[in-house]
Amino acid sequence: MAVGILGRKLGMSQIFVKGGKVIPVTIIKSESCEIINKRERTKNGYSALQLGYERSKKANKPLLGYFKKQGIAPKKYLREFRVDDTSSYEIGQKLGVDMFSEQELVKVSAKSKGKGFTGVVKRHNFSGGPASHGSMSGRVVGSIGQSSDPSRVWKNTGMPGRMGGKMVTIKNLKVIKIDKDRGLLFIEGAVPGPTNGLVSIRKDKYTKRNQV
Repeated sequence: MAVGILGRKLGMSQIFVKGGKVIPVTIIKSESCEIINKRERTKNGYSALQLGYERSKKANKPLLGYFKKQGIAPKKYLREFRVDDTSSYEIGQKLGVDMFSEQELVKVSAKSKGKGFTGVVKRHNFSGGPASHGSMSGRVVGSIGQSSDPSRVWKNTGMPGRMGGKMVTIKNLKVIKIDKDRGLLFIEGAVPGPTNGLVSIRKDKYTKRNQV
């Protein structure tokens, strides 16, 4: 388990490397995250760091009291990151992009783009029915019924519904470049979520490819 940081997805670009190779990258901006609290295994049953990101202008009274107790300005977002040991961290300590290194593998989590209510062709890749000769079942679900036994619709049957808007994690993404002065991470490939969406970046402890 490794600590991470929170940031904002700015969009995608590309970086030219030696040999003329072009690498598509996602740019993530992360201002300093602050450690708000620590979860101890003896007290809470698990070990984690609670990080705060972006100053909040509309915190309610319970949150204002909580942050006042910690001696930290109210934050807009709070997230916990599991760690093996919290003894090397202090409340109020700031974490930034300098905790990562170039060519390091990370995993990024964010809420995917919401697509709204969609049909089965878009949502589940169903092939649909005939599209000619007067057919009226081009993009409909088709039969979802069973025979007399079990006489019900099976759980998890592909049906129309809301698509996207779920937490997605992508592992083994390589950090191509770090701009410490501007707090920018250039991560190879695409990451979930819309532009300006909130993302969390963590060190990927279990990797599936060798670092180059």
